[in-house]
Amino acid sequence: MPETYIHTVWADGTSLRCYSPSLVVEEYFTPGQAYPVADFLARAREALTIGSDRVRAKYGFGCGQAMAQLELLEALAVTAGPTDAVLVRGFAHTEAPA
Repeated sequence: MPETYIHTVWADGTSLRCYSPSLVVEEYFTPGQAYPVADFLARAREALTIGSDRVRAKYGFGCGQAMAQLELLEALAVTAGPTDAVLVRGFAHTEAPA
């Protein structure tokens, strides 16, 4: 499965490379678009869950790294202000080992 990394910049200037086990994140985010934190988190939650489910369908177990990424994003969201946004800079892909 192709791994995808979402390059983001948070309102406080924090840059974060977010992992997804699947290209599905490209259906939820647009490079150059800023998303309110709550919207970004909802999209990430759905996309990472789908990605983890795709791993489960292929290998018989979910993707722990995707769920760990979601936990990190949720922790960052707690510290964000109500009007803060997350800018999606773009994507990078790698092919996961078979």
